[in-house]
Amino acid sequence: MIQRTAFRSAFATTQAPYFVARRGLHATPARLGGYHYPEGPRSNLPFNPHTRFFYLRFIAFCAVGFGFPFGVAVWQTAKNKA
Repeated sequence: MIQRTAFRSAFATTQAPYFVARRGLHATPARLGGYHYPEGPRSNLPFNPHTRFFYLRFIAFCAVGFGFPFGVAVWQTAKNKA
């Protein structure tokens, strides 16, 4: 019984790092396939911030998204008074 416990602890200390290293490398970028995404700043955005008047569209988008819940709340409050 004591020999079996000693074997397990010796096996765990010698083999565990090997198993962890093997498992961590099974999905390296080289093995993921032929997909290569562009790298660099702003490459993962779904829009192009370098277009003309982007800042106006961005401000309008944020204003509508932020103001919509308040507009709905005002509409619902006014609708109950009538």
